[in-house]
Amino acid sequence: MKSLIRRRPAGPEDTVPGDGQDWAVDSRPEDVGGWSSGAQANTSALLRWCAWALLILGPLLAGAALVAAPSGTGTPVAPAPSVPSTAGSQGSAGFAVLFVDAYLRAGEGDQEQLAAYYPDATGIRLEGAPGRRTGQQLTVVRLRQTSPGIWSVTVAARVRESGPSAAPTPKRTSAEKRQEAAPVERLRYFQVPVATTVTGGASGYVALSMPAEVAAPPRVASPELLYGPQRPAAPGDPRTQAVTEFLTAYLTGRAGDIDRYLAPGTRITPISPAPYTGIAVDHLAVEGERGGEATTTVPADGTRLRLLVSLRATGSDTVRRPLAYALTLTARAGRWEIAELDGAPTPAPAPLATTASAAPTT
Repeated sequence: MKSLIRRRPAGPEDTVPGDGQDWAVDSRPEDVGGWSSGAQANTSALLRWCAWALLILGPLLAGAALVAAPSGTGTPVAPAPSVPSTAGSQGSAGFAVLFVDAYLRAGEGDQEQLAAYYPDATGIRLEGAPGRRTGQQLTVVRLRQTSPGIWSVTVAARVRESGPSAAPTPKRTSAEKRQEAAPVERLRYFQVPVATTVTGGASGYVALSMPAEVAAPPRVASPELLYGPQRPAAPGDPRTQAVTEFLTAYLTGRAGDIDRYLAPGTRITPISPAPYTGIAVDHLAVEGERGGEATTTVPADGTRLRLLVSLRATGSDTVRRPLAYALTLTARAGRWEIAELDGAPTPAPAPLATTASAAPTT
């Protein structure tokens, strides 16, 4: 940029006392407003580039700001359901058991106790003395979800009920009076509808009505098992010897360390303290066996076999009680070892569906 001030010859009118130099303002046309034409061109180009940069970067910056914005300022997210479809089953079952227990004990004046489970119980009518009926061994036998957050709970209870109090009559004997006054005990079933919800991270429950007494659940047919028929346990059978030694160590603590009867890699902990003093293996049901043939040999190493063992165990009171165990055995080094204490007997495999194909006719 050219200098805005240049020196020129001094005239008389420009002389300043005490100043040895004379100065004049240059007012040539290329100097406008203190900026030269080149400076103006450079500035205009810079502004144009800035404008293009803003046009290009604007959408990108807006998108980045939207992504980085806090979740509370974005589009509202629908809240999760307060009660998942499978939530509350265990709590509903326990709540129903407590309600049925209070219901069975309730008598005249106990409405407030039932209102803790069913709020509308304050308006129902209760008769009889409290505690005349009691429930024992309450347990849930059926649990199903009828609607979101609604569970139908069936509770089994062994109900003990005092006999009806009747006015004494001279015609009844003392034995008849005692028999009438003796408590009656029956297994009964009560169905309770329970609503559940989650508030502040905690589950809450309420009964939708008083309990309904219902019939016992149907008894299903037992599935067929893969074991053969039960037969007496022969003392000379290596399988009888293996299960007798193992179960003696498992139930009585005798017959040495239990690990000596287990296959490598198997871990079974004996019952402690030992609940029995002795056992007697009565019957075996063997996988794949159809007859009662005696067996005195052990097959090749690695052979696996499943058994269902029936026995009697003698308690400290000298009373023998029946027990049954499903076991898996494996052969190794000429003897049977216990490979697994099965959780349940093994059902027989389902038969394969066969489709008979008719021969083509000509």
